[in-house]
Amino acid sequence: MNITANLFIQHGLYYVILSYRDSNNKRKQKWIPTGITEKGNNKRLANQKLDEIKQNYKDYLPTESTFETDEAEKYFEVYLNEWLESYKHKTEENTYYSYKTIVTKITEYFKGKNIKLKDLKPVHIQKFYDYLYKKGLGGNSVLHYHANIRKALDCAMKLDIIPTNPADKIERPKKEQFIGDCYNLEELQTLFEKSKGDPLEIVILIASFYGLRRSEVLGLKWSAFDFTNDTITIKHKVVETIVNDKRTLLLKDKTKNSSSYRSLPLIPEIKETLLEHKKKIESNRKLCGDSYNKEYKEYIFVDSIGKIFRPEYITDHFSLLLKKQNLRHIRFHDLRHSCASLLLAKNIPMKAIQEWLGHSTYSTTANLYTHLESNTKNVSANVLANAISFV
Repeated sequence: MNITANLFIQHGLYYVILSYRDSNNKRKQKWIPTGITEKGNNKRLANQKLDEIKQNYKDYLPTESTFETDEAEKYFEVYLNEWLESYKHKTEENTYYSYKTIVTKITEYFKGKNIKLKDLKPVHIQKFYDYLYKKGLGGNSVLHYHANIRKALDCAMKLDIIPTNPADKIERPKKEQFIGDCYNLEELQTLFEKSKGDPLEIVILIASFYGLRRSEVLGLKWSAFDFTNDTITIKHKVVETIVNDKRTLLLKDKTKNSSSYRSLPLIPEIKETLLEHKKKIESNRKLCGDSYNKEYKEYIFVDSIGKIFRPEYITDHFSLLLKKQNLRHIRFHDLRHSCASLLLAKNIPMKAIQEWLGHSTYSTTANLYTHLESNTKNVSANVLANAISFV
């Protein structure tokens, strides 16, 4: 068999591509992930892997009948739905349902086009992206569709249903940089004053001070607070998703990622506010008697009859509060950005901000908040100006 093997870099990883012709003289390729990253001095290791695969290429090539299976004959949209169901047990419930929303829209587009999985070409996927752009979707939204399509096709390639992943051969949709809005210190203090007595008063206070995500704020239980050692531990979340066309709350003893699980100091002012809030909840419970909802008794943010605040309520009520008080409109999530902005303004290192906010990587924090580093950049400029003579 006439076969060639070459190295290829895709998404920062080395792949070996075996190119050959089958018994029908049809050109085919087999992509083999090496697991070796492009970063560092790894080209030598990648070439060693290339030589190893060249010598044992038969172990990597499928049999003649492998690609001609019933799976490859399925229409693309049928395969996508089956892949989604097989992926269900590998991810969180809310993530699965967000995938399902995207996959449903993909299958609606491809339904009736009669494109089999084995016949899917990069041009078919590109036309779908063009269709999304024409509908007014931005690059970030199209990127979500691309991620799902690529993940599904990557699975098909690894299972030897298709020889290559056509999604790897088109230009990845460009991610648009999002710059969140935020309140300065004066605006935050005005917000705290104007929200006194509002159902979201303490929600706003804690979200602003600790930079918590909406799911993390709603997930706070009384057990998260150590009133003896004055600490708060972020370890639970509450999210809302669509299940069978119905909004459903998911209560998770799990944070967004391992870095999101974090302990932070409980300052006296917030401690005092929380203890007063606890007394108010106990008063409401006695007042309502058997009518009080005991399902969410572990949670801090519940209404006067014990029902937990829903994420959608937080978003809508926060917007209404700002409008009612004639305050500049920002999103609830922008309180998190406001927290980061204040920390940067006080020259807190980016690494410390990453740990405070619970970002999984330093780059996530840096990419989000580099535009806010004007204060630290001014300090750098002054240092250089004093050190360098321009005369």
